[in-house]
Amino acid sequence: MILTAKSPEETIRIGERIASRAKKGDIIGFTGELGSGKTTMIKGIVKYLTGKEATSPSFVLINEYPGKIPVFHFDLYRLRGKIDMKSTGWEEYLDKGLVLIEWADRIRDVLPVRTVFVNISIIDGKRKIAIRRGRK
Repeated sequence: MILTAKSPEETIRIGERIASRAKKGDIIGFTGELGSGKTTMIKGIVKYLTGKEATSPSFVLINEYPGKIPVFHFDLYRLRGKIDMKSTGWEEYLDKGLVLIEWADRIRDVLPVRTVFVNISIIDGKRKIAIRRGRK
């Protein structure tokens, strides 16, 4: 599925739409260049599911947001590869709520096949959002 967002507000609304379909145990991996809108979309998901304001966990690796469906937001920007990820204990979160992973392309081959990938790119000032299931 390909969607287009013309503003940060539209990106947040697309995140809300994704959240409305999410369920406990889902994993969503976000890819795209720095500043493409990954955290903006995640703000929509977190707000919809928990009522909380999401922030980027770049310096702490993970933010946890309790709610009807708990949200676990990982930001892998500072990690380098599978070795670092294994040491985080991230697998413990997989069935506890919704797992959101920024920079998921860095660990694509260790993510479960059921992972949904959201790639965000900026083309002509608009965000092109490609959503697909699987690691390919």
